[in-house]
Amino acid sequence: MAVEERTIESGGFVPAVPMDLTRDLLKQCVHCGLCLDYCPTYRALGVEMDSPRGRIFQVKGVYEGRISPDDPHFRKHIYQCLDCRACETACPAGVQYGKIVEAARGVAEPDTEAERRIGRVVLNRIFTSRLALDALGLGLRAYQKTGLQSVVRATGLLGLLPERLANMEGMLAPTQGGIAKAAMPEVVRARGRRRYRVGFIAGCVMPQFLGETNQASVRVLARNGCEVYTPRDQGCCGALHVHTGERDTARALARRNIDVFEPLELDAVIINAAGCGSTLKEYGHLFENDPAWHDRAVAFSEKVKDINEWLAETGLDTDGLGVVRARVTYQDPCHLVHGQGIRNQPRQLLKAIPGLDFVELKDSDVCCGSAGIYNLTHPELSGQILDWKMPEVAKTGAQILVAPNPGCAMQIAYGARKHGIDLEVVHVVDLLDRAYRAGEQQSGARRSGGMPPPSRTGAHRGPGESPEKGALSGTDDTQVGSGGQSVRDGR
Repeated sequence: MAVEERTIESGGFVPAVPMDLTRDLLKQCVHCGLCLDYCPTYRALGVEMDSPRGRIFQVKGVYEGRISPDDPHFRKHIYQCLDCRACETACPAGVQYGKIVEAARGVAEPDTEAERRIGRVVLNRIFTSRLALDALGLGLRAYQKTGLQSVVRATGLLGLLPERLANMEGMLAPTQGGIAKAAMPEVVRARGRRRYRVGFIAGCVMPQFLGETNQASVRVLARNGCEVYTPRDQGCCGALHVHTGERDTARALARRNIDVFEPLELDAVIINAAGCGSTLKEYGHLFENDPAWHDRAVAFSEKVKDINEWLAETGLDTDGLGVVRARVTYQDPCHLVHGQGIRNQPRQLLKAIPGLDFVELKDSDVCCGSAGIYNLTHPELSGQILDWKMPEVAKTGAQILVAPNPGCAMQIAYGARKHGIDLEVVHVVDLLDRAYRAGEQQSGARRSGGMPPPSRTGAHRGPGESPEKGALSGTDDTQVGSGGQSVRDGR
């Protein structure tokens, strides 16, 4: 049933369904179709309505009143999108597809009960409460670190769970650290001369699963002349809520973060998660129709920098980097390369590490299938897209894959376990931190005239051995070591 179109006397246009976008934004698309080959869902399904062009056509229909936002076909196609934004990179007209699809989800509920349940329960109740999120994180870390996960998997108890829940458990990546959440000081002073005063967004998923990567991020920033502020009162950035249409919740979370960081008078606000960074940089769009908050949101977003972008822009301290011997490849997170246009900076940082053998991954800027919570709501399509990715990863022969986004890191670690690939998945800052520590150890060994003990890390470790944190080889260089996710863990 179509929604009635309404116009105003001045000749302007009032959308039949109020949405957080303008008609000009929709009209940017000229339906040339150059985006089709870059769209993973179109490649997988071959359906026009599951392409960027087809989805924009449907959103325009809702905007103009020809299609109801409750139409089940519309809801299916709009939520079947990964929101990877590869089409934005391919588009010669500069269509801002991400803003279009996210605005559409703001007026259309997910078409499946599983998606609605995740949105209402997980995102709106757990991710908005620090206490609930900490409780969930503690439970998951305890499940893994006490050995319970290994028992559950070894005894076949997973077979008693519904198939969807069993699949979700299989995707759980090894969490970093111990049962307790990694500590984050509110203020860390710069090492040496202070060049910048920056804030650090700790995030919601990162502290629970990848707390050591957060710690490494702060250490690397401090090593590069930054005084780092990580306010305890900050919260989730709202990225997952924006992606799933929960825009009011996202705005509430954004207001909280703006309120927390605004008084600190920072040179930049640093984020190490690509999906979060994309949303943080678009707070202005989220408050487009809110005069009380729009200017504040824009001012906040203008300070947001991805950590790769910031380190490359301000100049990485390369003097203290030690040798790290490992073959490394790189997966471009969609919301970093397509959403923020950050492609070369992470590679520049990796190539600055002495001893690193960097090899490009074919189709590195093609989505891995994680896409926020897409691997939970659309496991079949997500799995198909992941299965395209993993053979290319294997061909690189890499010991380490770098993916500077938690969703991508966990998805590819799961894919490596599934495909039997011996792979460690880390963030760029994990390797930089490792290299700085290696540099300090190597410098100390040279000053003392001694030689560090042989390493049992990297390619030399056996099938049942874990890498040793910060270990050095007999040739005075670090091999595959701490941080990141080893796919052996949790098998």
